[in-house]
Amino acid sequence: MTVISGDGAQAISRPRGRITGVALCAAALGIALDASANTSNGYNLPTGVTEISREMYALHMEVFWICVGIAVVVFGAMIYSLVKFRKSQGAIADTTMLHSTKVEIIWTTIPVVILIVMAVPAAEMILKIEDSRNAGLSIRATGYQWKWEYQYMDAADGIDLYSTLARPSNFARELHSGIDPNTVDNYLLEVDKPLVVPSGTKVRLLLTSQDVIHAWWVPDFGAKRSAIPGYINELWFKVDLGKEGTYRGQCAALCGRDHAFMPIVVQVLTPDDFKKWVADQKAQLKQPAAAGQDNGAAPPPTAQVLPR
Repeated sequence: MTVISGDGAQAISRPRGRITGVALCAAALGIALDASANTSNGYNLPTGVTEISREMYALHMEVFWICVGIAVVVFGAMIYSLVKFRKSQGAIADTTMLHSTKVEIIWTTIPVVILIVMAVPAAEMILKIEDSRNAGLSIRATGYQWKWEYQYMDAADGIDLYSTLARPSNFARELHSGIDPNTVDNYLLEVDKPLVVPSGTKVRLLLTSQDVIHAWWVPDFGAKRSAIPGYINELWFKVDLGKEGTYRGQCAALCGRDHAFMPIVVQVLTPDDFKKWVADQKAQLKQPAAAGQDNGAAPPPTAQVLPR
């Protein structure tokens, strides 16, 4: 810091103080603007492909800008006070001011109003997230170390599949495998059998676990919920029509040694394509049963049996 003595010091140092404060505020706002503009670089929430995810993003940004405004006011007042009323400028502390009812009412009322403004839409969002009624498709998702089992209900009843880390990723992750992970597509985010759901349909997941606590999380759906042994949790999402595609997530609970190798992949199809997929899956289930009956043997189980 350079200190200039004399009368000229006041004329020079005050503008510098103001410029410094303005620069700091502008830098903070620039960072905030950059974070809100880029939602795909890991610094902000994705807007997602469901109504819930978009409303979450909007609420998040509303609260974020409220916090930015509070920070600008509070730190702006602090910086102004430090610069304006510093000792080198001849400022003398007011030791007579010990209590002010008006000030205390103001600084209590304003935070209460801010909290209410944030709490009301947050409460509405929580109620909406918990409303899993009128689902068009229900699926039981069971977490294992380290895979997911999806048991379909309703129109897709009877379809049961296990979703495990894809073999290319599984081979590349091994120590001294000699495989460059950068050469593997969707490294650690690909599975052998994805969860398949229709777009434009409210899908309800009934989450539980067979061993330890897991968490089913797909950021683009705005969906995350714990899978707890001996307990059923509910989660729902509805992907917008026209947003068909593949969406990826991960187990979001530290579930043991291979926690990092438990991805979630959801393939969203159009309603017509989903009906065809269901028909194909049921046809495949009937083939082993028919072959077993022709040979006079009992049909083999269709579900995978995990080793105990």
